[in-house]
Amino acid sequence: MGMTANYPDQYAEALALQLTPLELEAVLDLARVVAHGSERHFAPLSTYLAGQFVAELVRTGVPREEALAEAIAIAERTLGGESSPNGSPPAS
Repeated sequence: MGMTANYPDQYAEALALQLTPLELEAVLDLARVVAHGSERHFAPLSTYLAGQFVAELVRTGVPREEALAEAIAIAERTLGGESSPNGSPPAS
């Protein structure tokens, strides 16, 4: 089974989940920020934890996009960085 450009969409579908382009970009940005701001092997763990955090907030009624932005902002604060006004990682 080869890796394809649409792997994230295929994986989300196999998990019976939806993945928006904004979420895809945000999660990859989170992994990049963590990998460059700490040890690289913490990036997958951070995205896993962010997913749990987002799911928990969504269960309480917070929109997914807002929950994801908060997860990213928390990661940046934990790393000692600044987040942009929308909670997205700053462009590098």
